[in-house]
Amino acid sequence: MRLINKETIAVFRRLWDDVQPYRTRIWWAFATMLGTALTEVMFPKVLGYILDHGFKGGQTHLALWMVPVAIIGIFLMRGLCTFTTSYIMSWISTKLQNQLRAKVFDRILNVPISFYHSESSGRIINTIMFETQQIVEMLKVSMTTLFRDSLTVFVLLAALLWRDWQLTIIALILMPVMAYLVRGVSKRLRRLNQNQLSVNNELTQIIEEATRASQVIRIFGGQKYEQDRFEAKNEKLRGYAMRTTVAVASTTPTTQLAAAFAVAVVIMVAVSQATKNATTVGHFVEFVSLMMLLLTPLKRLADLNGPMQRGMAASESVFALIDTDAETDGGQTLASRAQGQLEFVHTSFSYPEQEQEALRDINLCIQPGETIALVGMSGGGKTSLVNLVPRFYSPVAGDILLDGLSLKDISLSSLRQQIAMVSQNVVLFDDTVAANIAYGDSAPDQQRIDDAVRAAHLSDVVRDLPDGLNTLIGDNGMRLSGGQRQRLAIARAIYKDAPILILDEATSALDSESERAVQEALDGLMEGRTTLVIAHRLSTIERANRIAVLVGGEIVEMGSHAELLQKEGVYANLYRMQFAE
Repeated sequence: MRLINKETIAVFRRLWDDVQPYRTRIWWAFATMLGTALTEVMFPKVLGYILDHGFKGGQTHLALWMVPVAIIGIFLMRGLCTFTTSYIMSWISTKLQNQLRAKVFDRILNVPISFYHSESSGRIINTIMFETQQIVEMLKVSMTTLFRDSLTVFVLLAALLWRDWQLTIIALILMPVMAYLVRGVSKRLRRLNQNQLSVNNELTQIIEEATRASQVIRIFGGQKYEQDRFEAKNEKLRGYAMRTTVAVASTTPTTQLAAAFAVAVVIMVAVSQATKNATTVGHFVEFVSLMMLLLTPLKRLADLNGPMQRGMAASESVFALIDTDAETDGGQTLASRAQGQLEFVHTSFSYPEQEQEALRDINLCIQPGETIALVGMSGGGKTSLVNLVPRFYSPVAGDILLDGLSLKDISLSSLRQQIAMVSQNVVLFDDTVAANIAYGDSAPDQQRIDDAVRAAHLSDVVRDLPDGLNTLIGDNGMRLSGGQRQRLAIARAIYKDAPILILDEATSALDSESERAVQEALDGLMEGRTTLVIAHRLSTIERANRIAVLVGGEIVEMGSHAELLQKEGVYANLYRMQFAE
């Protein structure tokens, strides 16, 4: 029936590596499937025996009285086998689903940052939650249905051939017709399922954006626009679902009609044999019962095409994500805490999708404990420069040195242990205050958490929270104010106590009290650390040891605040535009 082709075999081989540890359970499941298949033959045999021997007057064989016991035993065996099969296959499939999801999740934690420039969060979420489920469902249904029902068909055909091989051959004539019908719908199903998964990804993305951008939607009156977008995609998804249903549903009645023709022909031939005393009533009923029982597993095998094609379409997305290259890693682990000297040596950088260089021939040496403020108009290269330090991206030319050692020669984990970052868009987790402060530490130090709270001027905030440090702060810290969220992010950087700090100051306006608390927390954080700060506050710029002015990806001016003002150059113009009253 072409349910199994080269692509399907390749997917199953790949899944087998994950399923192999459970092969003992699989063999037990297959044994119970065989038991289920054998029970299919037993009941027609018992029925035929009753008709031939049970309705003859005066005969009360002991064997006839055992028939009710046999029937109960058959159905007891069938129920036990079916339950065991279902339990084992569900156990294996849920294990496999967890493993697949863990593989995808592990991969998205280790892909290059540039990966997220081309992949939407909605698609990633959909792949982890929905498409892995489709693959597991395909495996579960195929292993259960394909093996159990194939066994059942084989056992029933063997019984039919043993009972009357001529009638069986007649019944099998229409089997190729059924196979052709199933094969014809497979390609259409695969295409429909691929389109359905694609639209499902888009719908997930719309939902994710609507929840994330709820304030923007309300303030700009975008409810109607978002609703229209959602309904359009939802209706498109429904359209594909209905077309898939039509393709699958049309297969079943067609194959059943072909089977009905076979049954009709068999009955005609059997009646003809009966008139010639070539068969008995019991044999005839047994044969027809076996044939009718054959229709159910054949129908399930025909219906298997739907979940198989859905799983194959989903496997393309899931395995493509798992196979995405992880960040290039290598180099040595630093033996001790870095001193913090950073040196950019003729460093140039461009994004993969852009021809224009974001940074061009940067030469900059930052001494341990020195603060460098990066200023310039938007698009000047400030963010690109700081993103090279933790190797979120790699230079296309030149090099970057940490304490004289090229960043390429330092392992990613070791390098990033030396760096703390406070970004402009504060990122917090739906966890406790303490867990956010000690994020990344498998064994949090309570004393260090308390010290970080005090240094970040969060003590009063924590004291007012219902559960103190154990208070859940909600999605991205939604239960905290803007200033409190910024100070919590600063506390996290203080707790890490890394020798290098990357700071992208928030441009959001805070009230004077919050502004003062944030600035005091920043002053404490920057003290004694090599700091690269994308500066937006005048106070930070004035306190920096040096200021680097970036224009078009190049450092055009370098010096202290006073020195650059005296030059009356780019910095002086920026200062007058942004800070002068």
